[in-house]
Amino acid sequence: MPLVTSTEMFKKAYDGGYAIGAFNVNNMETIQGIVSAAKEENAPLILQVSSGARKYANPIYLRHLIEAAVEDTGLPIVMHLDHGDTFELCKDCIENGFTSVMIDASSHPFEENIKITKKVVEYAHDHGVVVEAELGKLAGIEDDVKVKDADAAYTDPDQVEEFVGRTGVDSLAIAIGTSHGAYKFKGEPKLRFDILEKVAQKLPGFPIVLHGASSVIPEYAKTIEQYGGSMPGAKGVPEDLLRKAASMAVCKINIDSDLRMAFTAAVRKHFAENPTHFDPRQYLTDARALIKECVKHKLVNVLGCNGKA
Repeated sequence: MPLVTSTEMFKKAYDGGYAIGAFNVNNMETIQGIVSAAKEENAPLILQVSSGARKYANPIYLRHLIEAAVEDTGLPIVMHLDHGDTFELCKDCIENGFTSVMIDASSHPFEENIKITKKVVEYAHDHGVVVEAELGKLAGIEDDVKVKDADAAYTDPDQVEEFVGRTGVDSLAIAIGTSHGAYKFKGEPKLRFDILEKVAQKLPGFPIVLHGASSVIPEYAKTIEQYGGSMPGAKGVPEDLLRKAASMAVCKINIDSDLRMAFTAAVRKHFAENPTHFDPRQYLTDARALIKECVKHKLVNVLGCNGKA
């Protein structure tokens, strides 16, 4: 099976009341851990690459690693650009095998966001590629995405119908209280499900995306701190809230920070317990195993997409 677009995935997810996991990837071990979990759970996957990942790993290497995952598993897998901020970046990904791209022009005024997004959509659709856009601004820091709390803004449900209609976009990321990074909430975690419900009413059957949706698993934060790290105040989105969103109009949930924390927790623990080890295969095996454990938990207990491939 070749790489696929998310069109059919999202239709099934919307109708079935579950979401597809969109996991950010940077290296071979992370990809192997994710796809091994998905293969065991027979789950569809979105493997997404950020601008930071492209700079770190070289998009050619990442593309071939993701293609190897398809060959190895036979699963339906989407290769997606996460937070593309220019037409040129999206165009480059489209021309180099990506089956889905995100154009994030949410930092621009509404009309400019429409103009940039529409240009990407027209080019992508001509090449059989689907497009995600963003309306509203998520706070937090992740790779090249940096938005201060004061500059964050919830999505306005009254704008979504016009935005989707004028751009022709295939899915829409909205801001309902999630944020990027591992420090999402200072107080009680809360998502604006009223906004999500209004958006769903305006766009019936249309796939919605949640960014900044890692739960920042406390066990991983505890392990990182136990073995020399520091993550004071780390707090993510409670998994029951994510499951509720997945049962509604949300068809794609982005997960990055949880993978980073799993990887780091495993490596820190390994070095503390095995100070003489210097072979990367020794500690990266542990990192890959914890990534797999994390993803299996997400597929079954948060996303509900196990058995849906």
